[in-house]
Formats: sequence, C-alpha cells, structure tokens
Amino acid sequence: MMTKTERRLLIVEDDEAFARTLVRSFERRGYQVRHLTGEEGMAALLEDFAPTHAVVDLKLAGGASGLSSVKRLHAFDPDLVIVVLTGYASIATAVEAIKLGARHYLAKPSNTDDIEAAFDRAAGDTEVELTERTTSIKTLEWEHIHEALAASDFNISEAARRLGLHRRTLARKLEKRRIK
Repeated sequence: MMTKTERRLLIVEDDEAFARTLVRSFERRGYQVRHLTGEEGMAALLEDFAPTHAVVDLKLAGGASGLSSVKRLHAFDPDLVIVVLTGYASIATAVEAIKLGARHYLAKPSNTDDIEAAFDRAAGDTEVELTERTTSIKTLEWEHIHEALAASDFNISEAARRLGLHRRTLARKLEKRRIK
C-alpha cells in the first residue's frame, strides 16, 4: 500500500538513453519511477502503479503522438501532474497538450530541475517576459506544419495533404528541423 506522500513518476519516452538518465535522476530525488516507450502496457501499469506525476515525450517512436498519452493519463486521473517534453516545440502542440491535461510543456533539452519546477507550477505567471520581436516567416511555417501534424495525429501523409504539400516535401522539411 502506497502512502499519500509518495511520489510515483511515469516516464513515457522512446529515447532509451534519455529515459534512463531521467529515471536515475528522479529516483535519487525520492520518486518511485516507471518507464514506458509508448502506450503499450500503459493500462496495466496505471492500475498497478497509479502515478502521481508523468513526463511524456511529444513525439514517440513510429510517429506516435504523446498527446494521446496525455489524454489517456488525464482521463485516468485528472489530478495527475503531467509535463510534456519535446524537441519539436510549437504553439499548436503546446496549446493542445495543456487542453488535454498537461500542467506544463517544456522544450528539450530540459533537465530534472526544469521538470520538477514544472511539476510545482500549478498557476500561470502573469510576470512572464513578453517579447518585442515579431514572429519570422520560418517560425510561422513551422507552427503551421505542427498544427497540421497535431490535427492529423502526427500522420505525415495526412498532414501533407492538409498543407497542400507532397509527402516527401513535408518529410524533408521535418528532417531539416530535426533536433538531435
């Protein structure tokens, strides 16, 4: 039987090396940690482990979307504290992640300190610095691409159709922006 003060963390991340680093780091901070590479096995884990916190990668192996994991986790427990991590940050996916139940959305690289701080930030910050810089055309294009990807559940062929692009053209654009 787990006590109320125990912190149980589920990490949904397909990058095994990064996941191992997060697991070790959070275990040192007193969390009980479980790791999944996607949604497979999530139902059983949720029943047995009942996490209090979750870190979900936005883009999982095979083109799967972490947004569906966020939705599933939030449906399991609306009080579950969920932070989304991504190397493919966009306004569209950030908005969707928050709508689906994430508490925070962080761009990679983020470390354990960043993630734990995001766990603790329940309210918005009215003092966040506003930028005077206008958004570039490249950024707007990237946001539009991500919006189409999110709307098509990260299906590249469907997103390309919605954008009026050839699938290979979209794939090349995504490859250029890949964050290593």
